[in-house]
Amino acid sequence: MAQQKPGDDANPLPGVSYVMPVLNDVTHVRAAVDSLLGQRYDGPFEVTIALGPSIDGTTELVAELSATDERVHVIDNEVGSTPAGLNIAIRASRYPIVVRVDAHSVLPPDYTALAVETILRTGADNVGGVMAAEGTTAFEKAVARAYGSRVGLGGTPIHVGGAEGPAETVYLGVFRRESLLRVGLFDEEIKRGQDWELNRRLRRNGGTVWFTPALTVVYRPRASLPRLARQFLSTGLWRGELANRFPASNSVRYFAPPAMVLVVVLGTLLGLAGVVQAASGVAPWLLIGFAAPAFYALIVIVAMLAVGVRDGLRSSLWFLIVLPCIHFSWGIGFVLGFFKLTKNITAHTGR
Repeated sequence: MAQQKPGDDANPLPGVSYVMPVLNDVTHVRAAVDSLLGQRYDGPFEVTIALGPSIDGTTELVAELSATDERVHVIDNEVGSTPAGLNIAIRASRYPIVVRVDAHSVLPPDYTALAVETILRTGADNVGGVMAAEGTTAFEKAVARAYGSRVGLGGTPIHVGGAEGPAETVYLGVFRRESLLRVGLFDEEIKRGQDWELNRRLRRNGGTVWFTPALTVVYRPRASLPRLARQFLSTGLWRGELANRFPASNSVRYFAPPAMVLVVVLGTLLGLAGVVQAASGVAPWLLIGFAAPAFYALIVIVAMLAVGVRDGLRSSLWFLIVLPCIHFSWGIGFVLGFFKLTKNITAHTGR
């Protein structure tokens, strides 16, 4: 498809292509697309939805959205994975600025205008900002608080904000199309963490990834504990895989959850051995192992008190479950991914 370049039209603003991979997201897609159609941006734009094989009504919904607005295009993503969908949508679109969109995200009205201004001002190859998780139920609100907690997801600028400037990676991303094509688009073998890996290639090729807290995107968390656990198990699996593949690019924070899992599990096993010692009439010195899970429980409680009870008691109680779910799912996944024990697992957790 022919690509537009800045200045092709009388409008001086570059055209924007929104690319969105979708798979079984009927609950969130309409809000995501509406947020794109409602952008306060004077340049031309298009929305390309890469539709994976869905069974929850998503197929019918995106067909309706496309029929309602000619700027919305739907193409098949037979593979169904996120990176495959992104690449298909990028190749099928035409404008020089490519905005990655998640079906769970809601872009504020000025997002595109701010992003394009930032990319033109800084000369960056990719710009992005903060993933502001917001929930509607008590459970989702607890997940959102965990996302925004420094104990929850490591306190990175993507989740808690920070100063504007060059960054390792950013949430979603607003790209120069020429930069994406130059580095070869997303790696379709990497089912999660593909944005980090792509940004790594951009930086290694002399490009700039730029973070600005002015770009804040509302993100809708998973709605149940099993779905949250699957999400973070998958994320951990692929982070472990990437840590093994690119050891020189690892941050210490990636190893905190798996280290915590190992320490808590080992401490619990030692503590149980101490119980056996006590039952056998032997000095139960191994009971000291219970100090590890007790200390972790204290961290979770302190984190819950730090985020407060502004979302109600039920949400606070859910936080006590959600935070360990995130930590343990991510940490276990990381260990499995790092030691390449994922052949039969990643096929089911790739998205």
